[in-house]
Amino acid sequence: MGGDLLYGRQGAPVSGDGSGKFPPGLYVVATPIGNLGDLSQRARDVLAGCDLLACEDTRVTGKLLVHFGISAKMLSYREENERSVAIGLADRVGAGLAVALACDAGTPAVSDPGFRAVRECRRRGLPVYAVPGPSASTTALSASGLPSDRFLFLGFPPSRSRARRKLLCEWKNFTGTVIFYESCHRIVPFVVETQEELGPDRTAAVGRELTKLHESWHVGPLATVAGTLAQERPRGEYVLLIAPEGFSL
Repeated sequence: MGGDLLYGRQGAPVSGDGSGKFPPGLYVVATPIGNLGDLSQRARDVLAGCDLLACEDTRVTGKLLVHFGISAKMLSYREENERSVAIGLADRVGAGLAVALACDAGTPAVSDPGFRAVRECRRRGLPVYAVPGPSASTTALSASGLPSDRFLFLGFPPSRSRARRKLLCEWKNFTGTVIFYESCHRIVPFVVETQEELGPDRTAAVGRELTKLHESWHVGPLATVAGTLAQERPRGEYVLLIAPEGFSL
């Protein structure tokens, strides 16, 4: 690919030769969870300079690229084909290509496709570079007011009520903040189950549509949060944070 490169303090390559090209590697690129202004300049450079962009939904990522005037060759990399495509992506990196990996929103491999591609590259000793940025879990934690010195991210809970309750009981006594993602279809029953398993006075925070126009928060005892949510029409994407027992705002 030629040309000199500028390097950050940790040695991560940054295109600096004017060509916009990057050295071979898998670039794990975080994209906005709502507000397009959160896409970093480095992320834009990588998306524009990569040889191939593997993304969850080419239509969703395509809109992001159009917004920033970026042209990239895209390949669909989603949960359904992740196992097979991960091998092909590592093959491309091994062949000398710069491959960017992005999901619809947030950081790849964090409750989104990406883990298998990263693992395959690591298994082969191929370079993997993180291009950090938005993540709904840390975004919610930073604005919740709940303890942030120790936390546990559990992603999406199981779809069945019995399994959800079992998971809640398993981590009931965790001494930090527990973070879940949940859909609009199950957020109300899940918060009700959380109240029943952990107690009505346990402090919790529910963030909805973070960084977007209709962002909203409910923070307080689980009984209050559950009651408020039950009166609303659930829409969008939710993050539920549960404080350790004994914590209060």
